[in-house]
Amino acid sequence: MLQSRALVIALILLLSTTLPEVHSKSVFERDRRDWLVVPDAIAAYIYETVNKMSPRVGQFLVDASQTPAVVVTRNFLIRETTKLSILAEQLMEKIKNLWYTKVLGY
Repeated sequence: MLQSRALVIALILLLSTTLPEVHSKSVFERDRRDWLVVPDAIAAYIYETVNKMSPRVGQFLVDASQTPAVVVTRNFLIRETTKLSILAEQLMEKIKNLWYTKVLGY
């Protein structure tokens, strides 16, 4: 029971929006932070499914996702992945610039 609660808390930690947002753009067309929607969409889908079967368990998931430990952890993960996303975008710009100037010659 404790393991399943930990799993549910971990899933809730990663989720909060709806699935249609995940499919709104292809992977290559996304902005640098759009990919962060995917874990939130999965968590929301799990919550909606669990809540339909048992509103009591659904309420437990909501309560668990709002505990200070979960909120702090989720905010930390968002902050750090945003930093990594920005660095990846800068790297892609440098690679694109290098490609245009050195390989293609313009």
